[in-house]
Amino acid sequence: MKNKVLGLMLVLALWGCASEEKVDSKAPAPPPSVKPAPAYVRQAIDPELHAKAKQELLAETNSSDPFLRCNVIEALSDVDAADAPAAVLKGLGDADSPVRFAAAMAAGQMKLVDAYKPLRDMADDPDPRVRAGVRFALHRLGDTRLSHDLERLAASPDPHVRGTVAFVLGLLKEPSAAKMLGTLSADRAPSVRIQAAEALWRLGDQRGLEDLAAYAISGYPDDQIIALQALAEPGDQRVIQHIRAELTSDYPEVCLAAARGVGMLGSDEGWWVAVPAATSKDPRQRSMAAAAMGAIGRSDLQPYLKDLLSDPDAAVRISAATAILQLRSP
Repeated sequence: MKNKVLGLMLVLALWGCASEEKVDSKAPAPPPSVKPAPAYVRQAIDPELHAKAKQELLAETNSSDPFLRCNVIEALSDVDAADAPAAVLKGLGDADSPVRFAAAMAAGQMKLVDAYKPLRDMADDPDPRVRAGVRFALHRLGDTRLSHDLERLAASPDPHVRGTVAFVLGLLKEPSAAKMLGTLSADRAPSVRIQAAEALWRLGDQRGLEDLAAYAISGYPDDQIIALQALAEPGDQRVIQHIRAELTSDYPEVCLAAARGVGMLGSDEGWWVAVPAATSKDPRQRSMAAAAMGAIGRSDLQPYLKDLLSDPDAAVRISAATAILQLRSP
């Protein structure tokens, strides 16, 4: 199952943590020889493990870390239709703007009717990035009266706001947004350009594919990670060779992003990347390993995810819980 909203990594990028360095443009490397995953040992989904995963996500809605709260909102809206609305509505009133943004985006993606009034009340949120998310949600709910404000926000002097608008326009999937995204794809800030490339690719625009393919082989791992996930999001099998080529990257996090990407496209080739990383000393790698396992979706990954669900790091537990809820029954 693909994420419908955005991962913690993308929230952090939108809030100013994306690379602003110049990227390289190397020729694509040939796809590496990848060791096949082991034969699928089909297992029933463990109902107790499934319940514990849901409990973990619900518990983390009260986390003191706003970025963890963002991740929980994303996870619940992606995999848990029953409990997601309460988490989203709570997030709309959060004191931290990244959480309000994540909640607004989730409300829009879910077309959560109960969120309409609080969203209207948030139309003048003090954070312009939240205002962009609110306009996305209202548009998705059928109220387009404020949608043209996105054009004004796209001209903001703040690159983080421009990047957020690019992201929002991609999720709206309105063909009329292509012209504005074309302008943002030439933005002076690299973080805006990569968001615009992702948005264009969501619209099926070849310019976005070409730009993301270049970012996927750039000299900056964080850009590669974002690009690999963005390439996979639309589910177009034509891009799998670009993602597969990074399964043997020199950077473990890039390998894990590639494992998740090929998983999103229906391949379990990332097994031998994700499973060893589940015991990494680096919590970011363990978290990314869990996300890759969720994308791969094989039920025989449950033992590894069960261990990660007890990880001392909350972000890892959230990733593991999300992945468990994504696993498919045999």
